[in-house]
Amino acid sequence: MAKRVFLIVLDSFGVGAEPDAAQFGDAGTNTLAAIAAHPDFKGEHLAELGLFNLDGVTCGTPVEHPAGSFARLREASAGKDTTIGHWEIAGLLSAEPLPTFPDGFPQELLDAFTAKTGYKVLCNKPYSGTEVIRDYGEEHAKTGALIVYTSADSVFQIAANEAIVPVEKLYQICEQARELLVGKYGVGRVIARPFVGDCAANFTRTARRHDYSLVPPNDTMLDALQAAGKATIGVGKIHDIFAGKGVGETIRTSGNTEGLQVTLELADRDFEGLAFVNLVDFDMLYGHRRDVAGYAAAAAEFNDWLPRFRAKMRPGDILMVTADHGCDPSYTKTTDHTREYVPFLICGDEIQGGINLHTRYSFATIADTVCRSLNVPYCPAGCGVYDEISK
Repeated sequence: MAKRVFLIVLDSFGVGAEPDAAQFGDAGTNTLAAIAAHPDFKGEHLAELGLFNLDGVTCGTPVEHPAGSFARLREASAGKDTTIGHWEIAGLLSAEPLPTFPDGFPQELLDAFTAKTGYKVLCNKPYSGTEVIRDYGEEHAKTGALIVYTSADSVFQIAANEAIVPVEKLYQICEQARELLVGKYGVGRVIARPFVGDCAANFTRTARRHDYSLVPPNDTMLDALQAAGKATIGVGKIHDIFAGKGVGETIRTSGNTEGLQVTLELADRDFEGLAFVNLVDFDMLYGHRRDVAGYAAAAAEFNDWLPRFRAKMRPGDILMVTADHGCDPSYTKTTDHTREYVPFLICGDEIQGGINLHTRYSFATIADTVCRSLNVPYCPAGCGVYDEISK
């Protein structure tokens, strides 16, 4: 049995449209294919784990003897957002999509928000996060009203200039909004979006974003691991995605580079259990902004990091690499997430190499595999693969 599992989510690193992608407006999307042909992309170490041997992947060059086992996973939940994707990775399926507000939020909700927080609202539309501060930032500065906007995802986002609304105050406002946003208004995340600058030409979002998620309605693998006395370490925005439920230790990061460094440091620590890592820059900085070059360069950074981490792996360690949805940076019909399969790459000294597990239904395959590898009872909706790949 494993002692430590390092589960790394490359946020939005999809590998091709799922069969129902057209229902989500995402037919033909493929995040991996969009970046693999870019000159800034490097993937030889990802290839060693079987990335280009996955079912349906036609870009890149498959390797004859992958070091890891590998599968392509199809999402079983009704969504394509971060919250639902991570919950399913952790074993919790969502039969109904979280509510979205393509026409903005109802006035009764905004009135309740103003009554609770004391702040009026600007915008109230689906909007790009960079464009919304450009278009409404100066009015926000003049009036003090908060910029509230959404997207195709289930989010209630609040942008405020740090010179107008201090960050800690913005966080408090988001906590108050989270209390309101339940039931039919129960969006997956309330997101604080602080920015700086003194005019539309130089408004810039800062790294002090903070997410306030719904509490998962049922236990996940994190709760099962905790109940068994195992460590559950959340790196990046894992704590936010699960509203802290089941997360024993939280290490917040400013982006991919810091997240990778933290994970290297965790490899030198003694613990038994799970390090659950989210690398958000793929999605936040490059996918949503439709920046193919930036996405390709981020993939190259992770690719170059892999041998350093694998050299630190101890006997009984397992590395798993996956994603939570797609966000094809070449898809210009929208700037939203895309409904895609995700990779599941697994390696370690007790994992057989070269086993193609083909396409599995449900990201919850990961939760079951994590728990089986750590000898922790758990019965998620997915069917794990540990017994098929362990030595």
